[in-house]
Amino acid sequence: MDQTLYFILLLTALCSVSECVQRQYHFINVRKNWTEAQRHCRENYTDLATVDNMTDMNELKKSVNDGGVQYIWIGLQKKWQWSSGEPALYLNWGFAQPDGKDECAMIRNGEWGDWSCSKSLTFICNSSNNRLVFVNQMKNWRDAQSFCRQNHIDLVSVRNQNENQQIQKFINDSHISNDVWIGLFRDSWQWSDQSNFSFTAWAPGEPNNAGGNENCTVIEPKALGHWLDITCNFQLPFVCHEDKLILITENLTWTEAMRYCRQNYTDLVSVHSVEMQNEVMNVVKRASTEAVWLGLRHSCTVGFWFWVSGETVCYQNWAPGNGTGDEDCVSAVRSGAVQSGGDQRWISRPEHDKLNFICSRYEE
Repeated sequence: MDQTLYFILLLTALCSVSECVQRQYHFINVRKNWTEAQRHCRENYTDLATVDNMTDMNELKKSVNDGGVQYIWIGLQKKWQWSSGEPALYLNWGFAQPDGKDECAMIRNGEWGDWSCSKSLTFICNSSNNRLVFVNQMKNWRDAQSFCRQNHIDLVSVRNQNENQQIQKFINDSHISNDVWIGLFRDSWQWSDQSNFSFTAWAPGEPNNAGGNENCTVIEPKALGHWLDITCNFQLPFVCHEDKLILITENLTWTEAMRYCRQNYTDLVSVHSVEMQNEVMNVVKRASTEAVWLGLRHSCTVGFWFWVSGETVCYQNWAPGNGTGDEDCVSAVRSGAVQSGGDQRWISRPEHDKLNFICSRYEE
């Protein structure tokens, strides 16, 4: 048989499809409310459980080793966001706030509280040139939002402590003594680790927000793993997850990075699927270098790329002009990295470049 044809057939055999394990789940049979469970998971693992697909769901259910458990916390909760569409990264809640009963936010003495959106309050709009406009009319939150959008820009966003102090000074200077609407509201669902929320497994009729304050999510292990929304202050066991990948922000050569991962974790990351590439994309956003080492290596002997795990490169995500077999083997051995910005494609770099890198915590 022709050697080239034999080599192609060998690669085809090696490139069989396998499921991608993105995270490990850990069942914690201790009863805590949702916030306490989140804190425990962040201190000991990565976060409260995220579920992206049925493979994740099946792995999570297998981790639950107590058949008598009815409900278990996972990391899905209704998120707070600004009317402008910006995520709520800075929060300045007052004592015992938010209490989980309401979906809109007001400001009082520089601190925020959640309040029923149907209540009527005065409000502050953002206007052009970063001006604040106080509207001395009593409106519910939705009507206040509509008024600001029609007459100015939007209900005011408060993105940091400096802006919060500016708004409170504006309130004091304007002699406003009552509570005032700001543009913060709770609407859509979000995972605790900030992962994109797309896959769902709600039970029929869920989420139903019974009682008006069901802002957290449980699964029923004995009922096909269906999800239900419930009040966040119930005391329940929970499931944490541990991400397969971890970004190391030290700047090392490719060989040094591989040695570090093998000494401290499992190995430099191998990317065999779109799902794992999505995990890589989430991780590299926090990198301090323009590219991040992967477990990709080029062999000058046979002229192709391979993963340090010993597998061939079946799934590919190369940037144009990268990843060809025709690499410069004279000046330096080439290794593979992923761009930390842009469309986060793979690129070929000299192995002595010093970059951040991604380790795998455990094997497939």
